[in-house]
Amino acid sequence: MKLEEVVNKEWLDTKSLSKGYLEAAPFPHIVMKNFINADLINKVANEFPDLAKMKDNVINYDNAKEIKLASKGMGALSPSALQLTTYLNSDLFLGWLNELTGIKETLISDPYLTGGGYHEIKSGGLLKVHADFNKHQSLDIDRRLNLLIYLNKEWGENWGGELQLFGEKMDRAVQTVRPVFNTAVIFTTTSFTYHGHPDPLKCPIDRSRRSLAYYYYSTGRPKGEVRIVNHATLFKERVGENFSSGATKVKNIVLDLTPPIIIKMLLRFF
Repeated sequence: MKLEEVVNKEWLDTKSLSKGYLEAAPFPHIVMKNFINADLINKVANEFPDLAKMKDNVINYDNAKEIKLASKGMGALSPSALQLTTYLNSDLFLGWLNELTGIKETLISDPYLTGGGYHEIKSGGLLKVHADFNKHQSLDIDRRLNLLIYLNKEWGENWGGELQLFGEKMDRAVQTVRPVFNTAVIFTTTSFTYHGHPDPLKCPIDRSRRSLAYYYYSTGRPKGEVRIVNHATLFKERVGENFSSGATKVKNIVLDLTPPIIIKMLLRFF
């Protein structure tokens, strides 16, 4: 299968897109409407399961920072989603990503879909602002990129669910993206690329915010992208927000202020 059979032609010219990607605020990203071939993405959307009814291959997050459902591994995917995922994990698409983002290191896809695959947020759900885990949980590789593809047709204007991108001041969302059908977002992931869907979803009870998520890695990364050597998801409060415990706040302050080389030395003893 060729690149143009899956990704629509308007998004194939990486030379014209790369400059905008690299210069985007608050960190490198691109928003692409009508990203995937219509026939394929419609099949993926039509086959999307109700994750709440799945007994296997699903993770249910329910706490102050995240109320959402996520699939686990390739086994949860429908035939069309598996077809799309196979392509988006291929060498053809990885080469396209390298050209778009300017990443010099060879990109690596994740056949385990660790943290990726189907994502679903139902009415009242949310995902607070965070920076993603920066190392693969099973493999010694560095997380570099996120690709999110939204699958929500006829999404109401007042339902919320926007992806919000924040600068480090956390005083406002610099970029917001409505999660409408066949809109894709690609963005660089570091220890300080803060993003999320922080406000409770207001869609009707019979609707949900559905998406596919893919993460891409490399062996090694620029030193300037590393502040904490190996960390899990780092949640960050917006200005005026309060959802962290006192202990979590102290931990985050210490991590923010401690040089990476000191953290790396400490990790050797724990």
